[in-house]
Amino acid sequence: MRSLSSLTLALSLVCAAIATACSSVPTSGPSKSEVAQSSASTDELGIQIVDVNDAVARRLLADRSAGDFAKTLGELPMRQQRLGAGDVVEVSIWEAPPAMLFGASPTDTRSGGASNARVTVLPDQMIDAAGDINVPFAGEIKVTGQTLDEVGRAITDRLRGKANQPQTLVRLVQNSTSYVTIVGDVTSSKRMPLTPSGERLLDALASAGGVRQPVDKTTVQVTRGDQVQSLPLETIIRDPRQNVPLRSGDVVTALYQPFSFTALGATGKNDEVNFEAQGITLAQALARVGGLTDSRSDARGVFIFRFEDASALTWPQQPVRTTPNGKVPVVYRIDLKDPRSFFIAQTFMMNNKDVLYVSNAPIAELQKFLNVVFSVAYPVMSTITTFR
Repeated sequence: MRSLSSLTLALSLVCAAIATACSSVPTSGPSKSEVAQSSASTDELGIQIVDVNDAVARRLLADRSAGDFAKTLGELPMRQQRLGAGDVVEVSIWEAPPAMLFGASPTDTRSGGASNARVTVLPDQMIDAAGDINVPFAGEIKVTGQTLDEVGRAITDRLRGKANQPQTLVRLVQNSTSYVTIVGDVTSSKRMPLTPSGERLLDALASAGGVRQPVDKTTVQVTRGDQVQSLPLETIIRDPRQNVPLRSGDVVTALYQPFSFTALGATGKNDEVNFEAQGITLAQALARVGGLTDSRSDARGVFIFRFEDASALTWPQQPVRTTPNGKVPVVYRIDLKDPRSFFIAQTFMMNNKDVLYVSNAPIAELQKFLNVVFSVAYPVMSTITTFR
């Protein structure tokens, strides 16, 4: 009778241990099935579950390639420099002998004196807010948006019939409007004047003393009007097409951006991992965290959690719900049990602030459950046996 009651007590304690273990088995995150069920939730987050295949990887990669400077900013340099308000110019006027209008001017010694041409060099003039300069006997000349040669011809035309065979040379003394602004993580922020030679993006960075941070962690942003484009500096150096000519008013910003992703779950290490502005693939990301933990990972449960633009893909769940800043919460799912997925992993690019999560395998959860049960049940059974 005593044995029966002891056995009943033991079974009761074991059942209690099992019930406790069911609710307290430790885990590093959701299982594969729990992640899949999150897309069916009716909460306001509206998570999209997307299986990563070749088509998805290609679409996302194509969107990343849209930031091509050569396509969006143009490859042709500015052919001629145009004047603007604030520029300072020098006007020189030659008159053939006998000089009628500028007869009191000195002879042009630069021609060797053989022609006896008279040259008049007017004082430097700043182009006013209306875009004009003043020339004696020619009056106000509209010069904004004109080249130096065009301004010279306009002055000459005004002087015909007043001066004897006039010729005009206009020289830019101070360039105040045709420039590029260089700021950010450069040695010295500055404004770089543009010349007809056609300065390019790397010329601007060089004129500012170069970047202060490592090349592979620096992104270059070009702002042109209301257009803003960014590329890793390493890409611009490697691809000469991306070293595009600059335009007046461009703003070049060097940004130090140590991109990172966070690895959680059944990976070799759980950590925040920095990567280059050039970007890394999912395969590289997995390698940097030591791959999957062989003893507990579920190769079918590899997930990338990301906030994506609403236009990135055609989403499987409709209607699409977005966060207050217009982003779609997305879980990309990839099955590494399929050998083809390793090729896809080499084209799927990681984004800054991605979360890479690998779920535990079901057998690992069962093993942990049994460990908890036996760790509780064994001392109980030992105590009962000793008592008997």
